[in-house]
Amino acid sequence: MDHSEVEQALSDAERAFAQDAEANLYGRGFWAVVAAAKNDPELVATFGDRISNLDHEGFLRWAIVTIPLGIGTLIAITGTGFGLVLVAMSFSTDAPADGLLMLVGMFVLFTTLHSLAHLTVGRIVGIRFTHWFVGTIGRPQPGVKTDYASYLRTPAAGRAWMHAAGAIVSKIVPFVLLPVALAAEVPGWSIGGVVLMGVTGLITDTLFSRKSGDWKKFRREMSFVSSE
Repeated sequence: MDHSEVEQALSDAERAFAQDAEANLYGRGFWAVVAAAKNDPELVATFGDRISNLDHEGFLRWAIVTIPLGIGTLIAITGTGFGLVLVAMSFSTDAPADGLLMLVGMFVLFTTLHSLAHLTVGRIVGIRFTHWFVGTIGRPQPGVKTDYASYLRTPAAGRAWMHAAGAIVSKIVPFVLLPVALAAEVPGWSIGGVVLMGVTGLITDTLFSRKSGDWKKFRREMSFVSSE
């Protein structure tokens, strides 16, 4: 896309948002502009802030829950601490409560560390973030929203590894907790639950994430590396 085509697409999207409270970014050429910008630093320099503003407006219209970044990060860190406490309590609690504490602690850590990994790696590579959010009822796992101008200005490999970070940490959590669960001598059904979550995560990553999740985004961003 040349500058005039990008200008037209962004103007159309801005006009639609101004006129229709139900408007979104799909079918307006916006994502074609984003793809073009990832291949052309000049487009990012010229239109990056406008792209980011439209992306942010679209996000606010889409997400069912949004939380300011600082508050959301504090909640996530507190949640991580709570998950660790639950796991620790399983060492000194009788069955069957010890097994339940282990599984609930694992689920809490899985939930909080996924997005904290995105946030941590993103900040390291230069991506800023604006909110924590829950996108849809069907996918209630919390996420962290990028500032899209900083996202586009970050090298493609950095963007890719930011996406991969959450998937990697999610897969590691159950396998890190497996020896912990064995050491805590929780019931066999609880150890089985830890193993099941780890194996299920690997299977879903293999079957689905490459098509719709973090690994799809990783592959998408890595495809832009050679163009930089």
